[in-house]
Amino acid sequence: MPENQSRPPQPWENGWVPDTSRAPGTRRLYLAGALAVATIIACVTAIAWTDRGPETLSQPSPSGTATEPGLLSFGTPAPPEVTPPKGKSALTTDEATTSAPHQQGSASPSPASHPTTKSPSSHPSSADPKPTTTWRSVRSVNYPDRYWHVSGGYVKLDPVGGSESREDSTFTLVKGLADSSCYSFATADGQYLRHRGFILVANRNDGSPMFRQDATFCPRPSSAPGAIMLESVNYPGRFLRHQNFQLRLDPYQYNDLYRQDSAFRLVAGLA
Repeated sequence: MPENQSRPPQPWENGWVPDTSRAPGTRRLYLAGALAVATIIACVTAIAWTDRGPETLSQPSPSGTATEPGLLSFGTPAPPEVTPPKGKSALTTDEATTSAPHQQGSASPSPASHPTTKSPSSHPSSADPKPTTTWRSVRSVNYPDRYWHVSGGYVKLDPVGGSESREDSTFTLVKGLADSSCYSFATADGQYLRHRGFILVANRNDGSPMFRQDATFCPRPSSAPGAIMLESVNYPGRFLRHQNFQLRLDPYQYNDLYRQDSAFRLVAGLA
């Protein structure tokens, strides 16, 4: 091969001397740094506009009732609730006020606001139910012509007599004074039949527990059709029966005479 083959000129042959005062690649580092700074500035600017964007977009329109169309609002607070004033106004009516339930402590409406409302005690309706009184007479089973009859404060078994006798043989049948499932018998003058010394008498109610028990008798089934036996509340096992036509309270006896003497039918009042 020829020795004078062409080759590229070397720097030192052209008079150019390499700059040894800076490290290789410094220009590239400057460019990369400038690009990084520009990128950071762009990001900060974008974040700042992003933070301001919802506030700007959510600002209400001049009417204060709606935002700009097509934009979502995230930070706009709800408008405060307006409480209507009390009394007559365009927001409240008489109908709404009177139809609402009354709260405790509120004043009751005046009669003028309810012209059609009537006081319950002013004029009672003719259709109101009236209390009824159950009048009963007590007839013996084995002496069907004789009834309980108050005579001289005692209750006896007597035949039907005049109007006075019929009135004294008619009683008001009420719920038992000591037991509402049982019976009590009241006379026309407000006395009650009660046993005293095991004898049936008519006395005024003194309000004592003993009186209420003495005047309460519970119906029990009888062997006679349509008849009952009357057992004492405070002396269980003792039943009202007539003996020598006197009503008294005797223990139960297992014989036909006792069962007949203690069987009675409640019939319509004689008076």
